[in-house]
Amino acid sequence: MAKQRPATLSVYLYIPNIVGYMRVLLNCIAFSVCFSNKTLFSLLYFFSFCCDAVDGWCARKFNQVSTFGAVLDMVTDRVSTACLLVILSQIYRPSLVFLSLLALDIASHWLQMYSTFLSGKTSHKDVKDSTSWLFRLYYGNRMFMGYCCVSCEVLYIILLLIATNQTENLMNISPLSLLLALSIFGWSIKQIINVIQMKTAADVCVLYDIEKQHKKP
Repeated sequence: MAKQRPATLSVYLYIPNIVGYMRVLLNCIAFSVCFSNKTLFSLLYFFSFCCDAVDGWCARKFNQVSTFGAVLDMVTDRVSTACLLVILSQIYRPSLVFLSLLALDIASHWLQMYSTFLSGKTSHKDVKDSTSWLFRLYYGNRMFMGYCCVSCEVLYIILLLIATNQTENLMNISPLSLLLALSIFGWSIKQIINVIQMKTAADVCVLYDIEKQHKKP
């Protein structure tokens, strides 16, 4: 076991994983000032989100793709988005809207990860066998997936800033209005994807149970 420790430590010190630790730290700092300085929060939060693309690039560039890194990446994404949705649920009414979005996001991704494990696949993004063209497009095209994910985060940040009147006078400016419209469109697609993902993953779990029952003597 002692001989394996240096190898284990090396995985933790992979460049993309170090970027992942930085994302966690940035989010901790961001949420610590989310009520006292929402502009700083927005900058730190969005910078942490952008680092998501950096760690993925580093993993492929330096051939340091790891299961731990993938899990760290997804957990960081889900927890940070969940925290932001909780904050928005305290600002806007009815709060159930944002809490429902939180539940959908967590449930769909958790089911997708578990169904991937049951199917014996190495990545939750392997959906080539899905019957939904939109689902396949989402995970098969990084630009499209990136647009949808960025749209969600940008929309939530704009909603947070609007609530503090920091963008009240800017909402009439066409560039920001266009950004809001583009964000809403991408956000809508992402929610549809989450529903498809949850249903598809649930079907995999059910089929697994049925097949297991048929194998019983």
